[in-house]
Amino acid sequence: MRNAPSQKPAAAASSARIDTLDSLREHLQWAIELEHATLPPYLCALYSLDPERNPEAVEVVGSVFAEEMLHLVLAANLLNAVGGRPRLDTPEMLPPHPRPLPHGDRSLVLSLLPFGAEALEMFLRLERPAPPGAAAEGDDYETIGQFYTAIEQGLRHLCDRLGERAVFGGDPARQVSAGHFRHTAGRLVAVDGLDSALAALQEIVEQGEGTSRGEVWDGDQDVFHPERDEVGHYYRFQELKIGRRYLRGDTSRSGPTGETISVDWAGVRPMRHNPRLADHAPGSAIRTAQEEFDHTYCDLLHLLHHAFNGSPKLLVDATHAMYALKAQVQALMQMPDEDGATAGPTFEYVPPESR
Repeated sequence: MRNAPSQKPAAAASSARIDTLDSLREHLQWAIELEHATLPPYLCALYSLDPERNPEAVEVVGSVFAEEMLHLVLAANLLNAVGGRPRLDTPEMLPPHPRPLPHGDRSLVLSLLPFGAEALEMFLRLERPAPPGAAAEGDDYETIGQFYTAIEQGLRHLCDRLGERAVFGGDPARQVSAGHFRHTAGRLVAVDGLDSALAALQEIVEQGEGTSRGEVWDGDQDVFHPERDEVGHYYRFQELKIGRRYLRGDTSRSGPTGETISVDWAGVRPMRHNPRLADHAPGSAIRTAQEEFDHTYCDLLHLLHHAFNGSPKLLVDATHAMYALKAQVQALMQMPDEDGATAGPTFEYVPPESR
């Protein structure tokens, strides 16, 4: 269990406050690492689903995955706006699974799993809304919302103390705009000052846990069903768990009362949990396919790194590369492994000199 705030040493509590530009940049790099950390688990769950037997679950997990990509871009825009340099092609982005969230509550562990009850509980824990009145937490954060509240407070504090122009001194040409990134996942905000920075933070938090005051809605229209309002990530996963959709008027307290959602729990490829290269001998078919996937994924990180460091047009290539991974993952999940499981991607870092 995570220690209560009162049990933390005073030095640790004070060091969590974001009161310098360097600290702000450090925390925004952590935000990039956080948003990226959600991608491998969501990708494994998404491509383990049989789309013919589980179309609604595919829609939910696919929409969350796309929005996490958007959040990654927004975090990079925030860091660039305050004069930072996003780092993506580094070993820190791909530690072995299972793994904790970067600089978060270490009891919150991310694993590579096929879709199912265990994966769903992991996603609900990951996207859990901050309790009402929860304190901002810049480090060892209990919820993602509390982490971003700490960043918001840091931004406001530094703008008050240093002036907005001193805080937002980054090169505007490094911003990724809607013209660079085709998506249907919400608002892509180019950050040039405090108002746009707060809008970017709001988009990230509301898509994850719903709007403020405990509402389940994230303020966008449902990508797949434009006639519906969209609920936050946490509540989308609640819909799958409970088997029913939220209706306008439903709340986090009432739960969903709308039409049923069917999940075929057997319509899932039984991917081996937390696969690793070391599970198979060098030269074996599974290990060779996993190594090829790891090379492709690290090439994607390389593209993202350069897209966020002065070449935003490369984000189009990175997006195409992300979707190209689908064939490699699905091929792995058709390869029989031990104990009735199939193989799966390992997401292990490949140094640039080895690619």
